[in-house]
Amino acid sequence: MKSSTPNPLERRVYSEFGVDATQRPATARPEVPPAQQQVKVQASRKGRKGKTVTVISGIQGSEAALAELAKKLKGHCGAGGAVKDGTIEVQGDHCEKVHQYLIGFGYKAKISGG
Repeated sequence: MKSSTPNPLERRVYSEFGVDATQRPATARPEVPPAQQQVKVQASRKGRKGKTVTVISGIQGSEAALAELAKKLKGHCGAGGAVKDGTIEVQGDHCEKVHQYLIGFGYKAKISGG
């Protein structure tokens, strides 16, 4: 005999507009060729307790492609880093290295700031 009590993990408390977040399709970012992307490379210390981080923004593509590019950049610079909110962060001031590496991949990269 099946129990009539619902599973507490499956219980819906509130649903706006009748669509559950787990039922929504994942939004995919369009794949744009590197030559059509305006990529900005800058060194930043803001909000990082004085530590310098190279921030690469403006890259359009899927999360997997962004993570793969981040892995290549971190390996090229010999540093750690992360992918946050559609930007790539590489620990340390590696603006020139990253700029030349991205140009080699065909991106329109530009160094921004100081």
